[in-house]
Amino acid sequence: MDETRSRAVEPTRADTSAQSAHAGLPGGAVPWRPERCDRVALILQGGGALGAYQAGVYEALHDAGIEPDWVTGVSIGAINAAIIAGNPPERRLERMRIFWERITERRIWAYTPDGDIFRRARNATSAFMTMTQGQPGFFKPHQVNAWLSPAGAATATSFYDTSPLRETLLELVDFDRINARLCRFSVGAVNVLSGNFIYFDNANQTIEPEHIMASGALPPTLPMVKIGTDYYWDGGIVSNTPLQHLLDQEDGMNSLVFQVDLFSARGMLPRDMEDVLGRHKDIMYSSRTRLTTDVYRRLLTWKTHLRRALDKMPEELLDDEQRRLKAELARLPAINIVHMIYQQKAYEGHAKDHEFSGTSMREHWASGHEDTRRTLGQRHWLEIPPAGTGVTVHDVHQLRDV
Repeated sequence: MDETRSRAVEPTRADTSAQSAHAGLPGGAVPWRPERCDRVALILQGGGALGAYQAGVYEALHDAGIEPDWVTGVSIGAINAAIIAGNPPERRLERMRIFWERITERRIWAYTPDGDIFRRARNATSAFMTMTQGQPGFFKPHQVNAWLSPAGAATATSFYDTSPLRETLLELVDFDRINARLCRFSVGAVNVLSGNFIYFDNANQTIEPEHIMASGALPPTLPMVKIGTDYYWDGGIVSNTPLQHLLDQEDGMNSLVFQVDLFSARGMLPRDMEDVLGRHKDIMYSSRTRLTTDVYRRLLTWKTHLRRALDKMPEELLDDEQRRLKAELARLPAINIVHMIYQQKAYEGHAKDHEFSGTSMREHWASGHEDTRRTLGQRHWLEIPPAGTGVTVHDVHQLRDV
């Protein structure tokens, strides 16, 4: 499928569909949101096995009566987003648990002694088993290794087959629901030939399992995914957090955004080669939230100056285009970003994103739930900023506003 062409559907505003999207909540109530909030968005970064942290975040939001109007993600975040958008609220957690328990069901050790050294050894064993056996319901090794496959063969450009993931998505995700646009849904991927980043968005095209698989097709591990006439890889190659897509919307909607990252840009100075590999991965895949929001603020400042200039001009001197622009600039949205980042455990190494043990999955899930529960206790962090402020970022783990 060419990036400039997709099957168009009539666009919709997330706030007008909120009641139908969340009709499954207790009593059919519209979920909680702060005053002046038109949209609640959930942005999910890629990070493989660490994605269980995002499941815990969603569970805490669900428990608090906060359901997103828009979910967007990359890689494992795209899979989590599809499970959320592709199910009614009352079934989302059940389906999320089925997915994560299925892909982490393999037993690693019968018993793990207490202590970081044993946990590191066990995690290393788990990651090795992932590399040699794949993960149930997710991916499996090709019968012929890529290095032994002739050029052009289906097995020559990746090490694993993701057909199990397609079956899992068809079982756990209602794509008719996603395409009914009860909840805005978008995932990011990269065109293999052009290198361009693209969003697959249910606001303007029909979403199928291949769109989610494309968003998580990280080379050289997983195979590129063909959609139409084009081939796609994991969006994390270019941008691992799809915040920019939301900020690019010129719909004038005040938004409360929960951004859930799995790699931290901040970290410790490496002390050995394993630390180097882990730190390199963290920096490479961490989000650029500060850069993105700084650029957005700069653009908003110029828009504000332009609006003030147009306000000073007599109405009769404005042409139709200038009047349209003046009206548009009068509706600049306020955006509040609550930024949560998974905090790595001391015994986790550079293979943390492909260490799919059930024990680690449950720890990641519990961490996400606890971080979010504590965050929701800071109600002032959830308020929509005053008009004209533009964007505010609350860095949860720094306990300060950015």
